[in-house]
Amino acid sequence: MPPPGSVSEDTGASLLQIGGLAALVAMGALLLALLVRLVVRMSRAAAADEPAPPPPAPAPPRVAGPATPRPAAAGHHPVGRRSPGTGAQRAVTGPRRPLQMVAADLRRLTGELSMVPGGLSAERRRDLLAAYDDVLMEAAELLQVPHRLRTEPPATRELERLRLLSQLEAAGLVVSG
Repeated sequence: MPPPGSVSEDTGASLLQIGGLAALVAMGALLLALLVRLVVRMSRAAAADEPAPPPPAPAPPRVAGPATPRPAAAGHHPVGRRSPGTGAQRAVTGPRRPLQMVAADLRRLTGELSMVPGGLSAERRRDLLAAYDDVLMEAAELLQVPHRLRTEPPATRELERLRLLSQLEAAGLVVSG
């Protein structure tokens, strides 16, 4: 019989076996966690590299209204409300999309930008912001809201986006929801 306070060889061997087993289980769990993390990163990278869905088909050309529409006064909205800015009208180069489609695109891009995953490439984020800017400028032109997105330096462009977004909402465009 071993003296009190000492550990027998059988007990020491079994403790060593239990410790080795616990270390193996911990290493297995660590390897499993690393494998899961690798698979998640690879799936995010593959999702970011997928091509964007094709753009919607252009709207059919609008049918002309009355033969001789009354021209708007310089600096005034066609309905009679004063338009912001200098009043200089930009010539329409092609068919414009309806405001409802522009607003839907703006809501969709706003949602995509608000939920950008952390692993998104800088190029994909830059492309997403460029598309967002294009739709913001299109909405601003439709509602005749002045903007400086084209001329604003990159350091302050986000502030101009927020200012333009609030101006568009003040003009009646529903961006959220």
